[in-house]
Amino acid sequence: MTQRLHFVDTPHLSIAYEVSGPDQGLPVVLLHGWPDDARTWDRCVPTLNAAGLKTFVPFLRGYGPTRFLKPNTFRSGQLSALGRDLIDFADALKLASFAVVGHDWGARAAYIASVLAPERVTRCIALSVGWGTNNPRQTLSLRMVQNYWYHWYMALDRGADLVRSDRRAFTRHIWDIWNPNWKISDQEFEATAVSFDNPDWADVVLHSYRVRWGHAPTDPTYTAAEAKLLGSPKISVPTLMIHGGADPCNDPETSAGKEDFFTSRYERIVLDGVGHFPQREAPREVVEAVTRFLRS
Repeated sequence: MTQRLHFVDTPHLSIAYEVSGPDQGLPVVLLHGWPDDARTWDRCVPTLNAAGLKTFVPFLRGYGPTRFLKPNTFRSGQLSALGRDLIDFADALKLASFAVVGHDWGARAAYIASVLAPERVTRCIALSVGWGTNNPRQTLSLRMVQNYWYHWYMALDRGADLVRSDRRAFTRHIWDIWNPNWKISDQEFEATAVSFDNPDWADVVLHSYRVRWGHAPTDPTYTAAEAKLLGSPKISVPTLMIHGGADPCNDPETSAGKEDFFTSRYERIVLDGVGHFPQREAPREVVEAVTRFLRS
């Protein structure tokens, strides 16, 4: 799928994004995760556009053509920074309100934006990540301790060396093990892996996985946002959570029983046998759920 790139400046970034769909369609921002990029939505965008939705698909900080505006800006991967980026992106595009569909990092950004700017987000749809899982003091099952091996490995110097020196092999391995019942082709992987050549990718990735467990300094730019996010506050935005039933990264247990975190409508769908990338592996089911929820 070939889309023409657009660029918009926010306070810290020149964000590359793709836009398609009817001019007057409901604006929906689609956010990718790690290790991924905008191509993750290619199987979903045409059907969403045909359903009357105008889609905006940005490359997150550290990915693809997106760049920091200043060389001395902290290459933060804090989750609060990702959420703030989403709001800044909507501001730059003059979107007074918008729905957001996020996967992995994008899901965390969607939840966070729903906390920071609930009057702007009309619907929050999160894939593969449950809310209330950002707290470094959270209780982890032994299964999740095992699943998060890559978090712990990136906290080590040798893990950082791998991210910097052999990112293709590392991320290809992640794709392989996170899709236990489906094989993503080398061609599809390479179409996305070029985004990991971004000069800031390694710094953003390492900071993201280190800071969330207290192994790196926080970026003072986001102190106010972090204060609002303490304790995983309840979300008032209508929210849909979609989880692959065979996700070997974030086990479905991590999104179960979250109803008390939401004060508005909340739904959770588990797709049997699907791994960590439902939008790639099961696009029809994802699009059907997304369009139904947005229209409701």
